Amino acid sequence: MRAANPTRAALAALVLGALGLAAGGCAPTGDEADVEVEGVVVSSNPHLATDPTVPTTVDIPYRAVDGQPLFLDACMPPDFDPLDEPPRAAVVVVHGGSWARGSKNDIAWRAVCQWLGASGYPTFAVDYRLAPANPYPAAIDDLVAAVEWLREPEQTERFGIDPDRIGALGGSAGGNLVSLLGTRGTGPLDTGSRVAAVVELSAPVDLTGVAATDDFLPVQAAYLGCVATMECPLALAASPNTWVDDTDPPFLVAHSTDEMIPLEQARILVRTLRGVGVDTTFVQVEGRLHSIAMIDDGLKERILDFYERTLTPQVLPLVEADDEQ
Repeated sequence: MRAANPTRAALAALVLGALGLAAGGCAPTGDEADVEVEGVVVSSNPHLATDPTVPTTVDIPYRAVDGQPLFLDACMPPDFDPLDEPPRAAVVVVHGGSWARGSKNDIAWRAVCQWLGASGYPTFAVDYRLAPANPYPAAIDDLVAAVEWLREPEQTERFGIDPDRIGALGGSAGGNLVSLLGTRGTGPLDTGSRVAAVVELSAPVDLTGVAATDDFLPVQAAYLGCVATMECPLALAASPNTWVDDTDPPFLVAHSTDEMIPLEQARILVRTLRGVGVDTTFVQVEGRLHSIAMIDDGLKERILDFYERTLTPQVLPLVEADDEQ
């Protein structure tokens, strides 16, 4: 039985109404281009560098809103033939930037996309509409559309992905968004926009003003389209911990102990997930590093181990035939 969450029904009506107003547009159009990075470009994090061996196709349109296309990049495992090999689990990568800036094209985020691609996962780095011009729920609406687009038969065949096994990774504001992907729905994890595993790094998960620094409160308010977070009716709806129930996917939550987003934010989500029995891994990183700046060889290993465990195909045991029948 699903754990009760009395706020979900009222919030669902509020959010669905807002989504209906935001979701106009026409079919995606645009050009796609294969990108080959000459040499290795190292980001500000020395553990994240572009990988020219990973086939990367940029600017693939996945939806359009008011005639404006939105794009994602595909970072494919080297030597993977989607037409001649079993489908693989996929990962959706969501950049940070306080919901107001940043891009899938940022070197560090492209490096994350290509690292996961090199690790065997067809990986898709997604751009979404940015605040304040496009406040909540525009960004999560775009990510919902991206996951649903990836599940279309044309895309699963094209990229060789298993629609039952789509994971997500995001940092900072992107961590908030992938956490919403993981919690806002309910029921099976292999349909619609549901994802099967979530990695969130340094995410602000409670936007109601709890455990927030004074300098980040205006950032939250701008994303929500409100004058102040404390007076914003959408703050609850934009908070992933609001939506948690026991059908949600496994989570890996990683957070630095003394960074710009208070550690209590991570603890709130971990307590809420574990409180309803959701498989939750909590990694605390000593220091002040934020989001993908935390990623080192150790955290890479933890993330890949998590995906290997949670995105492994479910194989039913073989039943031997009864010789007497």
